[in-house]
Amino acid sequence: MSEQNESGEKKRTTTEKIWDSTKKTLHIATFQANKYKRVVQKKVDLATIHRKIGAAHSDLGKEIDELRENGIVAIMETEAVTKLLANLDDLKNRAADLEAEIEAIKQEEAPEEEETPEEEKPKPGEE
Repeated sequence: MSEQNESGEKKRTTTEKIWDSTKKTLHIATFQANKYKRVVQKKVDLATIHRKIGAAHSDLGKEIDELRENGIVAIMETEAVTKLLANLDDLKNRAADLEAEIEAIKQEEAPEEEETPEEEKPKPGEE
C-alpha cells in the first residue's frame, strides 16, 4: 500500500491520508462532545445551587422577620441567623467555584492525538 521514495521514507497513500484525517476529526469531535457534556453538567449543578441560594435567602428573611416580631434587638447575633448566613456564604462560594470550573472547561483545547510509531501500527489485514 505504501511506496518508498528515494530517501527510504514511506509515501502516504490517499487512503492513509483520508484515514488520518478521519481519525483526527473523530478525535476532535469526541473531545468537543465530552467538553460540552461536562459544561452542561456543571451548569445543571450551578442551577441547583442557585435554587438553594434563593431558598436560603427566603429562610433568612423569614427568620429575621420572626425574630423582629418577637422583639429581639440583636437579630444578627442570634445563632439561627449566623447559621443561615454561614450556609448562604458556603453556597455562594460553591457557585463561584462551579462558575470558575465552567470557564476552565470552556478554555480547554483538544489534546494532540498520540501518534503510534510506525512499527507498532498494525498493517492492513493484520488487525
